[in-house]
Amino acid sequence: MLTAFAFILTLGIVVTVHEYGHFQVARWCGVKVLKFSIGFGQPLWRKKFGKDQTEYVIAAIPLGGYVKMLGEDTSSDEPDLSDEDMSRALNRQSVGKRIAIVLAGPLANLLLAIFLYWILFMTGVVGIKPIVGKFVENSPVAMLNITSGEIIQEVGNQSVSSWQDVRWVLLKETLKKSDVAIQTVTPQLEIKSYQLNVTKVDFDDEKLDILEKIGFIIDMPKIAPKIGEVIKGSPAEQAGLKANDIVLELNQTKVSDWDAFVKEIKSHPEVAVTLLVKRGTQLVNLSITPEAIVEKDKKIGRIGAGFSMQQSELDKFFTTTHYSVAGAFLKAVGKTWDTATFSLKMLGNMVLGNVSWKGMSGPVTIANYAGQSANMGLKVFIGFLALISISIGVLNLLPIPVLDGGHLMYYMFEFFTGRPVSEAAMNVGQRIGVFLLACMMVLALYNDINRLITG
Repeated sequence: MLTAFAFILTLGIVVTVHEYGHFQVARWCGVKVLKFSIGFGQPLWRKKFGKDQTEYVIAAIPLGGYVKMLGEDTSSDEPDLSDEDMSRALNRQSVGKRIAIVLAGPLANLLLAIFLYWILFMTGVVGIKPIVGKFVENSPVAMLNITSGEIIQEVGNQSVSSWQDVRWVLLKETLKKSDVAIQTVTPQLEIKSYQLNVTKVDFDDEKLDILEKIGFIIDMPKIAPKIGEVIKGSPAEQAGLKANDIVLELNQTKVSDWDAFVKEIKSHPEVAVTLLVKRGTQLVNLSITPEAIVEKDKKIGRIGAGFSMQQSELDKFFTTTHYSVAGAFLKAVGKTWDTATFSLKMLGNMVLGNVSWKGMSGPVTIANYAGQSANMGLKVFIGFLALISISIGVLNLLPIPVLDGGHLMYYMFEFFTGRPVSEAAMNVGQRIGVFLLACMMVLALYNDINRLITG
């Protein structure tokens, strides 16, 4: 239910903003808008508003939307239009106005992304400190003689404060197929510099994270098996587990950390386990039966208890970066620009065969990530929403007939030649555009289904 709701909400926001961009700029340019539709297919709700009696529609299939304007599908000598309406038809507007209208949708998506990132950067971005831990054997990182405990400060001459930053910069730098400069600081505050060879890193396996491809293994904190919050009415409360209890043993096996404790609980759905906990100075034996829940189509156990960890311990591994209002805005613009240009570069590399087409995703993957991000919290979902908005904006700018970029290509031809593209050429372009989009959709759906099957 959460995945379905998050998916519909994501597409609803992104599509509405995109189409509103077309709608608003069309009105500013004096074009009469006949219909504003969110979704396709059978209308679920429709209503006419305003002086122009524009019809607003919410349709059953939420995979897109459209704005229908006067003069889009009619010839210049349409007999049934009044003089006033003829002057407000799209095909009677200057090429500059038509370019502005067609660009407005993708630009609205990019502006939405900037706004969302602006909110995130102002409220503070939490990340895992880029502390070097273990390495993948025989990886590019393993060849550097970098040592555990060093903190990465710069990648490719760009400052980084979290593993998220490291991942993003490495992803961009790897496409250049050249050595990447890395600067670290040791626990003794000694600055070290390395040259990371990424020329042999490929993108054929889309499942692997770029950090793992290069050889980094994130150094995650070991959390003590100390009980924090106990949910009321949960198996933990019913068994007598209390806050600040320290779990020593599970089924007479020593528990080393919280992750090990959770792993064992998950592996015992609806199966009673025995616990030995330390409560103050006392040792207490408990019996607890984890309730069964379904996670990723698999039954796992859960007891309804969280861990307890001091803020000072968390601060060793996590960092929160805050920005001023102006600084957050500039950072948001830069982030949106970087993401948009990187998306275009990746698409270009797919066309050239340098990057696997397995990385292309469709609605199933989007729905999956929408649900996961919503489950991880509002900030994560906002970041995901910004990313999807950029993707939709970039996709629509591609010079493919039937997309906004295709119309822009026609209008640019008219702008430089002084004559519009012939109707015959547009018809051929329409067929080519539909074919290309169909191929992309089939490929994306194939990748989605393949991911589901292979896990």
